[in-house]
Amino acid sequence: MDTKERIIEQARDLFIRLGIRSVSMDDIAGQIGMSKKTLYQHFEDKDELVERVVAFETNRMQDECHLCANTAENAVEEIFKVMEMVMQHFRNMNPMVLFDMHKFHDKAFAKFMEHKNIFLLDVISTNLKRGVSEGYFRQDIKIDILAKFRLESMMLAFNMEAFPPVKYNAAEVTIIVIENFLYGVATASGFKLIEQYKAKKNTIHAQ
Repeated sequence: MDTKERIIEQARDLFIRLGIRSVSMDDIAGQIGMSKKTLYQHFEDKDELVERVVAFETNRMQDECHLCANTAENAVEEIFKVMEMVMQHFRNMNPMVLFDMHKFHDKAFAKFMEHKNIFLLDVISTNLKRGVSEGYFRQDIKIDILAKFRLESMMLAFNMEAFPPVKYNAAEVTIIVIENFLYGVATASGFKLIEQYKAKKNTIHAQ
């Protein structure tokens, strides 16, 4: 890992835990153990660093989404794999991250929105089509509408008025939303499969 990658990784960890606005370039330099002058040799300002962190994180999430789709035996398992990924990414995420990005870092937020509205929408639509073709999702669902519904409902966890972080965990909220969406589109055979994967997941987590 070169110096630039190490800075991005460390900044990403700080932003996720503390929020973007709360982390200064001094904090990042101190975390890495370098001078702020050296940090500015690699990134012009915090805005550029935030943009690079978002690009790094969205690329990694896209790779993981492709892996979930390519290794899952069916559309239902793909969603359970996605839920495991969500738990890993959202478990310790500060809900202020998206708010800070939206308010203070336009380019980074635009990159995130492109990831959300193009890549994630396509992933969800493709999964729904797969589930219908496999017989696990209902034939009568309106894929274009439900894909957007699921995409937007996933953002609810970061609505701090609806789900204040002192009371709710973003990962738990997201998992509950996805699970209930999955039950809503499932056929009878899909329902049975959901129950099987859910029981398996609960057994693994109980160990």
